[in-house]
Amino acid sequence: MKLVNIDHIPGKEIEALDIVKGTVVHTKNVGRDFMSAMKTLVGGELTSYTQMLNEARQIAVKRMVDEAEALGADAIVNVRYGTSSVMSGAAEVIAYGTAVKIVERQDIGHE
Repeated sequence: MKLVNIDHIPGKEIEALDIVKGTVVHTKNVGRDFMSAMKTLVGGELTSYTQMLNEARQIAVKRMVDEAEALGADAIVNVRYGTSSVMSGAAEVIAYGTAVKIVERQDIGHE
């Protein structure tokens, strides 16, 4: 499945099918949360949060792609992501876009 964050696929004609989305609420484990809290005292990347968000994005994208495949889509255009904090240590991630079918061009008048 081709995913792009522009509203077209260069060199292709497309037909919009429907909006598709995938969402997940993901949390990290309590032990890692404690270590992340300690990290805030000295600064730096909170790698356990980065890992949590990357995993959540992957799940959300997979769900979005599954929804597009169920519609018979060839690609998803205008892909976007959103996140929100649900509670301490948990985040919602949503991936959404427009499922499209690639339309074969017909050369009219060319022999």
